[in-house]
Amino acid sequence: MKKILLLSDNHSYIDDRILAYAEKADEIWHAGDIGSLEVTDKLTEKAPLKAVYGNIDDHSIRKEFPLNNRFMCEEVDVFITHIGGYPKKYAPRIKEEIQQNPPKIFISGHSHILKVMHDKQLNLLHMNPGACGKHGFHQVRTMLRFEIDKKEIKNLEVIELGKR
Repeated sequence: MKKILLLSDNHSYIDDRILAYAEKADEIWHAGDIGSLEVTDKLTEKAPLKAVYGNIDDHSIRKEFPLNNRFMCEEVDVFITHIGGYPKKYAPRIKEEIQQNPPKIFISGHSHILKVMHDKQLNLLHMNPGACGKHGFHQVRTMLRFEIDKKEIKNLEVIELGKR
């Protein structure tokens, strides 16, 4: 079983509250707009990190992390990208891949809108953790925490970090 912390859209912001949750995770997954390698350096001190770069990320972050990250966690196929859309409105650049070979979990960031929804047509779970940074139009900073046990995704929890 793996305890996962899912976050996105730090825009260079990291604080002790984020790091306290990171410390309790077996793995940290980041859906882009990291902003600074200082953010990922601090996160990797707490737990292994899987991440993608976002549209605001510079060349140093783009050298460190891919545009898309697809991997297995336990027995669950996971696909992370920054600008990915959501069920029935997937981004054009990834729509065909998701339709031809759907993952079990599809994760994107970018919108700063926390969203967890099941795509019944593709039988996948879409997750967007919202934004845990202070830049953007969102009012409340959010992350997601959940567990993966073999094929099962369970104990999903929304973490609210307070006002931006």
